[in-house]
Amino acid sequence: MSFEVSAEAYGKFMGRFSSPLGAAFADLTGVAAGQRALDVGAGAGALTAELVARLGAGQVCAVEPSDSFVAQLRGLFPEVQVRQGTAESLPFADDQFDRTLAQLVVHFMSDPVAGLAEMARVTRPGGLVGANVWDHAGGRGPLAVFWQAAQELYPTTRDESNLPGVEDGQLRQLFDAAGMTGATSTTLHVAVISKSFEDWWQPYTLGVGPAGDYVGGLDVDAREALRARCQQLLPPAPIAVEVTAWTVLWTKPADI
Repeated sequence: MSFEVSAEAYGKFMGRFSSPLGAAFADLTGVAAGQRALDVGAGAGALTAELVARLGAGQVCAVEPSDSFVAQLRGLFPEVQVRQGTAESLPFADDQFDRTLAQLVVHFMSDPVAGLAEMARVTRPGGLVGANVWDHAGGRGPLAVFWQAAQELYPTTRDESNLPGVEDGQLRQLFDAAGMTGATSTTLHVAVISKSFEDWWQPYTLGVGPAGDYVGGLDVDAREALRARCQQLLPPAPIAVEVTAWTVLWTKPADI
């Protein structure tokens, strides 16, 4: 699975969903002037951009493991403190942030419980930890039609429904396992419109994430069959895709 791709490629593939999700996530988590925030697994910077717009670049930090995304983040946000690292070992001292947020990241962490525990560690008492993941298991994520078509054509295909946190209640369970009991669960919803089928399909050919790797591994005939089946499953253009993200919030007690 690869996320060593350009910001442009990621933006075409997932940014069309993650940018509006970032705005809704920042609203939900109460991001407001005067706070200091950390974007964990910042990727191409959809949430980082939202945080900068609300807090100012000097109040935002970002951590990201991918070499290409780190370089891109530093170019896009030169005043943001961007560090290369993983959620499981955040390169920050204890009690640093008012908002520590992970958008569409927990299900890709090598150890989600450790990653969430690290997020709690660097959050100030009274501060908030928040995370969201797509509802891949319930068929309400942005890749649902793609994986449905792939499994209809090739039944042994493995989709993203087994990733940690993507089933109802799983993300809350990961918070509990990380010692963040008493967290609250909710959902966020995003609607995105593709003007044509090609606008919908082309991002899958850019090699981003599990879906991009999957398309890249198909021969020409199999890829065309998948493309055709996706087009059959989708409504006529313009194509409206409504998606849901499981979201969990936890406020760090003042006595920790």
